[in-house]
Amino acid sequence: MAVQRRLPQWLKVQMPGGPNYLQLRDVLKEGGLNTVCEEAHCPNIGECWESGTATFMILGDVCTRACAYCAVASGVPGALDPLEPSRVAEAIQRMELSYAVITSVDRDDLPDGGASVFAECIASVRERVPACKIEVLIPDFAGDADSLAVVMDARPDTLNHNIETVRRVFSRVRPKGDYDLSLELLARAKSLDPSAVTKSGMMVGLGETWDEIVETMADLRAVDCDLLTIGQYLRPSKKQTPLAKWYTPGEFDDLRREGEAMGFKDIASGPLVRSSYHAGQQHASATTAMRPKIDA
Repeated sequence: MAVQRRLPQWLKVQMPGGPNYLQLRDVLKEGGLNTVCEEAHCPNIGECWESGTATFMILGDVCTRACAYCAVASGVPGALDPLEPSRVAEAIQRMELSYAVITSVDRDDLPDGGASVFAECIASVRERVPACKIEVLIPDFAGDADSLAVVMDARPDTLNHNIETVRRVFSRVRPKGDYDLSLELLARAKSLDPSAVTKSGMMVGLGETWDEIVETMADLRAVDCDLLTIGQYLRPSKKQTPLAKWYTPGEFDDLRREGEAMGFKDIASGPLVRSSYHAGQQHASATTAMRPKIDA
């Protein structure tokens, strides 16, 4: 049963419009770049853009899937832009980013799902801004192991793939995805590079139970996922699946403590948390935890 749409007080944010936000908006517009911040109606766009961070969305702005929770347009995508990797790198350089997140729409129409473009973006950023760390938030590539290997061979600093929701709800809101396939992708990423930092994210409020959330967190730890984000599902419009529950800040704190006890190296859990929220801080936490201890 859907709950009322009115936002609780803890979910209300200021409209974006600060000077850094406006400058970043202009840089992205000039470069003809898409961001998931805009396409997915992220509530943190003002905070993140004002601090000079953004999540670049490559491979166009039309997705070949139509997940029931997502605001990104779905349909038949256009042709790839061969200059996109260099334009992403140029924007990152102009923004003077030390940590960049690159994601994409699903491109099931491409033989490799767009994996080669992810790799090209990583290479372009490394060439132009060597000090910038790179997180890629990738689709499942329809389970193609070779596509994942292409991305991992490019050595992203963080490999992120969102599980999004619990097993029981998954097929309802992600009909073209597969819960176990997503877990397998994260496990395979670790097998390809045991030193890699892996990450996943999920939304709550789609009709799951508390025990199912905890079970999903345990499934992620079972494939040695290092980092996790948990945020409140916000229904973008009446076209998307109805909201089932508002979770309180206290409940998000409880979920964070559950995950810490399981061994996640860092968990961002809160009503407004999204996949890229404080991504650089999470990566730093993971690499610190993974660094070998030196005996005095």
